[in-house]
Amino acid sequence: MNAPGEDEIVLKILHTADWHLGRQFRSFVDDAKLTRARLDAVERVLLTAERYMVHAVLCAGDLFDEPRPDTLWWQGLAKLFRERNWTDRSVFLLPGNHDPLLPDSVWKEERFRSLLPDWVHVVDREYFEFALPGNAVLHAVPCMSQSGAKDPTEAIPMREPGDDGIRIGMVHGSTFDAKDWQIHFPIAAEAAVVRGLDYLAIGDTHGFRFVPPERKVPPTIYPGTPEPTAFDERDAGYVAVVLFNRQRRAHVQKERVAQWVWEEREIRQLQQLRELRDRKDLHQIVLRLRLDLRLPAPEYEEAVQLLDDLEGTSAKHGRVGVIDLDRRGLTLDASTVDAYCTELPEVLQAAVRRLKEVATQPDQRLVAERALVHLYRLSRKAS
Repeated sequence: MNAPGEDEIVLKILHTADWHLGRQFRSFVDDAKLTRARLDAVERVLLTAERYMVHAVLCAGDLFDEPRPDTLWWQGLAKLFRERNWTDRSVFLLPGNHDPLLPDSVWKEERFRSLLPDWVHVVDREYFEFALPGNAVLHAVPCMSQSGAKDPTEAIPMREPGDDGIRIGMVHGSTFDAKDWQIHFPIAAEAAVVRGLDYLAIGDTHGFRFVPPERKVPPTIYPGTPEPTAFDERDAGYVAVVLFNRQRRAHVQKERVAQWVWEEREIRQLQQLRELRDRKDLHQIVLRLRLDLRLPAPEYEEAVQLLDDLEGTSAKHGRVGVIDLDRRGLTLDASTVDAYCTELPEVLQAAVRRLKEVATQPDQRLVAERALVHLYRLSRKAS
C-alpha cells in the first residue's frame, strides 16, 4: 500500500498499547532495568508522535500492569505528559483488562487525574466519543473488569447513512484468531467492517499484526507492546502510525520504538561462546543463555572467563544488558585433567587421580569436578 501524499493527508494518529507500567521481571537479577524500561518506552512513543506530528495518540489499554499500580508509575507517566507543551495533539488513555476502570483503580485516582494536562483524556465511561481533526470521530470502549465475555465493539454505533466522516474505534480484547490464548473481551474479526469503521485500534496481545492478516482495509491493528516483556513474543516493540487521506483510506506504518531485543541462545561449542562475547550489540540484549558444554580443563577455564565477561562479576559490569544465565550446563571433562596437573606435589596429583574416579559417579560428579578445577588452577599458578 503506497503512502498518501502529504497534501492528501487529513488526519495522522499514533496507535500504541500494552505499556504495562510497573511490571516486575523477577526471574532476572537486573529486573529493575526492565521495569524502568517500560516508562522509557513511553517516552520514545511520545517522541515518535512528535516526529510524525500526529493529531492524536491512541493508547489502547493495559497501560499499567495492574489496576492500582504503585504511585511512582502514575506520577512518572503524568510527568512525561507535563513535560510537553502540546496544544494541538490529544492523547487518549483506555483502561484494559490489566488496569480496568474499577471504582478504586488508578483511573479514579484524583491525584493522578489532577496531574494530567487537559489534552490527555481518560476513557472513563462505558462509551466515549471524541471529535478529531479531519472530520473524524473516535469511538472508545474501556474494560470495566479484568475479564468478560462480551465483544466491546458492540457498544460502538453503526455508521449512519450519509455519514462520510472518518470513524475510528478503540477497544481492548482478544480476537478469535489468537491461538492458545484465554479469550477475554472477544473482538470479532469483522468488527471494523460491521460497525463501519475506517480503523479499529485494539490492544491486548504483544506483537504487531493485522486482524485478520489478509485484510488491510479497513485495518484492525494490534500494535503490540512498545517494549517486549517475554522471550516468546513475536514482533513486539512497535507502534502504528496511521495516515488517513480524504477518501478515508488508512495507511499504516509500523515504527519500532523498543530499546531491548530479547534473545535465547544455547551454546554447544566454545567457539560459539567466543563469538557471542565479541558481539557489539550486547548492551541492548536481554539474553537467556543455556549451555551444553563439556570441556577439558584449559577450555573450561576459558569458558568461565567468557561467561564472567558476559554476566559480570562483583568487580565489573557484564557485557550483556540483562542476562539469565544457567551455568549448570558447563561441565569439566575430567578424563585428561591429570595431564594438566603435573606441577602439583605428588600428594595432590594422587588427589587428582582419586577425584577423577569419583567424578564418574553421577551423585558425586559435580563436587568432584569443582575440586578438580581448583587443583588445575593451583597447578597452573605453580607453573
